[in-house]
Amino acid sequence: MAKVHPDDAARPGVTGVEEEEHPKPAEATALTVWRKSLLFNCDGFTVFDASGGLAFRVDCYGTSGSRRRHAEAVVLMDAAGVPLITVRRRRLSLAEHWVVYDGDGGDGDDAPRPLLSVRRCHARLLRHAHSSWPSQQKALAHITPLTPELREAYVVEGSYAQRSVAVRDAHGEAVAETRRKESPVGDEVFRLVVSDPRRLGAPLAMGIVIALDEMFGGRTGGASAARSLLPRSWSM
Repeated sequence: MAKVHPDDAARPGVTGVEEEEHPKPAEATALTVWRKSLLFNCDGFTVFDASGGLAFRVDCYGTSGSRRRHAEAVVLMDAAGVPLITVRRRRLSLAEHWVVYDGDGGDGDDAPRPLLSVRRCHARLLRHAHSSWPSQQKALAHITPLTPELREAYVVEGSYAQRSVAVRDAHGEAVAETRRKESPVGDEVFRLVVSDPRRLGAPLAMGIVIALDEMFGGRTGGASAARSLLPRSWSM
């Protein structure tokens, strides 16, 4: 059974952005991502830290039938079940577009606080966008910051079906990567490595993974064809 460490003081910030007078060298964060919820009759993700403890979880109840048709968001929680970020599909968009919000996404009386957006890269629609970025032929999605705490835009390259993608800055440096992991359950288990959590926090990196899973997770056969956590719909 995985160890649970719901210690809020030890939990990294959502955005990961820190300003220190004397910054220390960055230490990478390595996570193991399992495309499965530990709860019965739920779909989602279970994420373990380097010591085998439960770091994050996504538990989507009722992902079939009428409940699933009305679902609009995926919530990433910490080990204790506290919402960290909410990934919402943005409708009326020319391309598949997802927005990552702080906490529970502002459900109730609080206004949602957007952190970043993840937009799928379509060659015809984005042919001239971000033309200065390297390796545009491999681009899967573009990431745009929506809060002053995040100062950088990123591009996602690689193949999510192969669980091999990199989130790169304007200089081509990878700030987060997914890597295949030898596992008896195939590509349902993979690694997520965040090279500098001060630039892009681990929760936001998982938010990007959730958006990529919704965009590309069901495009191929086999284990990578896990069903979407949300119902598919046309984007306008």
